[in-house]
Amino acid sequence: MKVLGKKEDAASLVSLLTDPETRDLILDDEALFHALLEQRGCLSVSSHFYFYILVRHVLRQAGIEDRAVADYVAEMLAEFSREERRRLSVPGQPGPLEYFFDMLAALQSADDHTAFCIRAHIGNHSLFLSGVFPDRIRQRAERRACPDLEYYEELGRINFRVAGNHRLARRYDLAPIFDTLSTRFGKTRLALNDLAERLFSLGDPEPPLLQLFNKAEG
Repeated sequence: MKVLGKKEDAASLVSLLTDPETRDLILDDEALFHALLEQRGCLSVSSHFYFYILVRHVLRQAGIEDRAVADYVAEMLAEFSREERRRLSVPGQPGPLEYFFDMLAALQSADDHTAFCIRAHIGNHSLFLSGVFPDRIRQRAERRACPDLEYYEELGRINFRVAGNHRLARRYDLAPIFDTLSTRFGKTRLALNDLAERLFSLGDPEPPLLQLFNKAEG
């Protein structure tokens, strides 16, 4: 990207990025955030990098400084930008699970490992929907008596908390991340709401996060 330097500066840039402290300063730079936010057309960076820069910025504004949390949320958005990743494959089920009530029902007969995966997926999916599609949730709650934002927040908090207490969360260093997402689910959700509103205001259908709005199943 031009904001990181010219082609002739590539060697110096690589050197800078190999230093953790310098790299973090570069990734947190406001100019990089705005360059990605206002990017038009096809992105020249990976989806994870794109989401990390944007998520890191809005989470910091919300007082959530942990880079691991930003990295996790960015990866969740990158994964959920692929429609098939929003469905959960569970052993013993006839097909991938799409709805929360099916996932919660599957917990009743799930083994320990599968239960952990279901809990984590429910937390992720709750954050994704309430973070990226708050207006859609509000409209459906008003018109069809569907679950409101409070339902999604509570569902996300509970499942992140349970998943964070699982032995596998400790094994994979996810416990602190799940703890933050549980205790600060509301702030994280509002930060993603802010990001979604910023992207919508640009009126460009190309950035990956905007594409989610046209593809997501409510």
